[in-house]
Amino acid sequence: MYSYSFVRALPIIIFTFFICAAVAQTIPAGNKILEEFSRRNQLLNKINSDNHSFTLRPFSNKLGVENDTIKLNIGFTPIYSTTEFNSKRPYGWGNGLMIPNVGLQQYFSGGVYVKHKFFEIQLQPEMVFAQNRQFDGVSEDLNDDLIRFRFRDWNFGDFPERFGDVAYSNFWWGQSKFVFKLGSYELGASTQNIWWGPGQWNSLLFSNNAQGFPHITLNTHKPAKTFLGNFETQILIGRLESSNLPPIQNDDWNQRFFKPLSSDWRYLNALLISYNPKWIPNLFVGLGRTFQVYNQSRGNNFDDWLPIFEAFQKERFFVDGNSVEFDANDRDQQVSVFARYVVPKAKAEMYFEFGRRDHALNWREFILNPEHARAYLFGFKKLFDLTDQKLIQVRGEITHQQESVNRFIRYRGLTGFHSWHMHDTQRGFTNFGQPIGVGLGPGSNVQTIEVALVEKFDKLGLLFERLENNQGFFYRAFGQQNEHRPWIDLSVGLLYDKQWDNLLLSSRVQLINGMNYQWQLHPDSTPEFPRGQNLFSVHSQVSLIYLFNKK
Repeated sequence: MYSYSFVRALPIIIFTFFICAAVAQTIPAGNKILEEFSRRNQLLNKINSDNHSFTLRPFSNKLGVENDTIKLNIGFTPIYSTTEFNSKRPYGWGNGLMIPNVGLQQYFSGGVYVKHKFFEIQLQPEMVFAQNRQFDGVSEDLNDDLIRFRFRDWNFGDFPERFGDVAYSNFWWGQSKFVFKLGSYELGASTQNIWWGPGQWNSLLFSNNAQGFPHITLNTHKPAKTFLGNFETQILIGRLESSNLPPIQNDDWNQRFFKPLSSDWRYLNALLISYNPKWIPNLFVGLGRTFQVYNQSRGNNFDDWLPIFEAFQKERFFVDGNSVEFDANDRDQQVSVFARYVVPKAKAEMYFEFGRRDHALNWREFILNPEHARAYLFGFKKLFDLTDQKLIQVRGEITHQQESVNRFIRYRGLTGFHSWHMHDTQRGFTNFGQPIGVGLGPGSNVQTIEVALVEKFDKLGLLFERLENNQGFFYRAFGQQNEHRPWIDLSVGLLYDKQWDNLLLSSRVQLINGMNYQWQLHPDSTPEFPRGQNLFSVHSQVSLIYLFNKK
């Protein structure tokens, strides 16, 4: 029998066979240029509002060519190539198989699909190569007490700052699937990245930030139409892996402060429901829920295989006034609710997502204290006519993971709370060391705004971003004082996208000023006149997509 690691390495053989041709069947979840183009077309009424909610991705696109007059359809996925460079420290998220890296990193993907009557096979493996150079990470100036606070993120999560100490490479089945289709539904197995929720840059539950994971899925591949409106849904069972890597580049501190990760894999069960009311055709509302548990801790009852159907209130699991028996299951859950509203007449959309990672005691406790263990995001997009073809696009998004101020009352000494995607036992909602949802890092917040001139696929614009790093650690470690200040990344990026027939280019150059980088003090800093140590770096990315037989 083949080992799991050997099976993961097989895609290189398939990749070299299929690299020569491409036509799209589905848009990979989180693909920036193709998703943005489709979403913009919805605001321009070129795609019916009820065709795509953009809250369940990937979705079938309209770029490829299929001949429905024959029984057997064979086509090719696009060839994807992304080259990324970080000068002095890792920056960026939402790039799938790629890793936080310093230096050059190269990603390739391509494949084929076969569709016959009720079944569809898509083989689209991925590969990545990264220099993975050493960089200035956790400051050597921190004392033992501060290091213990810092290691809390890694002892309750799996977020290594560097993926090994040599050059990195990975081959994976990527955006592959084998499904049977009936009407609006499909049932099968997949390793595709998925995206839940309306976010443009981030998602609280599932995004393309980490490597895709193997899963069995029952989902809609297009909206299911009913007398109440349109529904989209997905139920999945998956397998998540740990990185099994030390958290930082200091071996001595790893030995002293790090609790090693379990070698067991994690069982994942998740549910999404998205609803588009018949009476409000441009509104999409929904709910997502995830559960994960180490496989050796999972039982064999119905609730163990499908915990997504259990009650939300913690008091339902109390025995003799406590929940010890329930807590012994060592499950980690997350729940989010979301909404997206499209206004084609105004060429605009707005959306939000609100999530919690902990059960409330009961509905009363949830109403009185909804901010406990929460994260949220909200955003918008607006188009302004310039000419018949050219538009000004303005869009933005805020993602907030930092715990609310109720932690001062709920957790004595600020030691008990966790940020989004962290957990006591499961060590975070991650796959191979990267968060599956929000890729900013534990307890981090970001505000992003983009202004661009767009025409079909072409774009020329500016991106402004403010990233607040690891706010949970900052307030645990430094509290109310004036010398150490939060680590804030302020950046501006130049965006340039261009289409030449079947070739699409998407590029970005981002200049980043890391203020108070790693919460370090400048050598000239004094308590009376504090001054942080800044770090200037460059992040750049160039993506090429080649589409054969594009209409």
